[in-house]
Parts: sequence; C-alpha cells; structure tokens
Amino acid sequence: MINPLVIVGEGERMSMRRRIAMAATVALASSWAVGAAAPAYATGPCGSGYTRIDVYDISTKSGVKKGSLELYYDSASGKNCALAYGVGSTYGTTTFKQVKIARSTDPLWTPDQGYFKYYAGPVSVSAAGVCIDLEAQIGTDAYALENNVHCH
Repeated sequence: MINPLVIVGEGERMSMRRRIAMAATVALASSWAVGAAAPAYATGPCGSGYTRIDVYDISTKSGVKKGSLELYYDSASGKNCALAYGVGSTYGTTTFKQVKIARSTDPLWTPDQGYFKYYAGPVSVSAAGVCIDLEAQIGTDAYALENNVHCH
C-alpha cells in the first residue's frame, strides 16, 4: 500500500492541515450558534407568555397520586391554560388522560381527553377578571376538581 503522505508534497500537506483546522472551526462555531439559539425556542407547554401558577394532585380516593394538573396564565392575553400529566406508572404509558377548563360563570367546558402517553391538553380559556374551574382525570380512578380558582 502506498503512503499518501509520501506522495503529497509539503505544500499540499499544509493545505490539508489548514482545511482540517478550518472545518473544525466551522463545526465549533456552528455548534455554538445552535446552542445559543436554543433559549429562543424555550416556551412552556401552552406557548410563549404563559407562567405556571398552580399544580394540583390528581389522586385516587385513597390518596394515591397518579397525575398532576398544571395551570398556566398569560397576563397579557388574560388566558388560562391547563394540562393533566401522568406521574409514576401513568407517565410514559398510554393511559386515559383528561383535562377540562371553563370560566366559573360558564357551564361550557373546553376539554381534551383520550389515551395519551404523557399528558392531556393543553386546553385554554379567556378568563380575565373571572374565576375558573378545572377538572382532570387519569385512568379510571384518579380525579382532580377545582372550582372558583384563580380569579384574576
């Protein structure tokens, strides 16, 4: 087998070294640019502008926690947003999950339900200046119900 370094002249060897160095510099700069851009995409599950304001347990009657009901609020839009996450054995397992949200003064719920691996939702409602009601379910026996909460 022929050694390529013997055939390539000194000037070409330097050129190859420069090309390798340049490629490494470009790769490093590209990875830095991608890393720097990541925080710009960091938004919550409800989108940008929402802040988590409360978390409720979704539990069985005997107190076994099977999920978390998370509530978010966007003060600029006056919208509330909710999600129901599985925890423990119901997180990462396709299980019935449900979340609902409504203005306390309105009997119409905004729901999301089905057999999900991680969570149900997000669901949202405009509720500036009024209280909201929340309901969540994980499986067939774990529930959370919160009435007249977060009256912004």
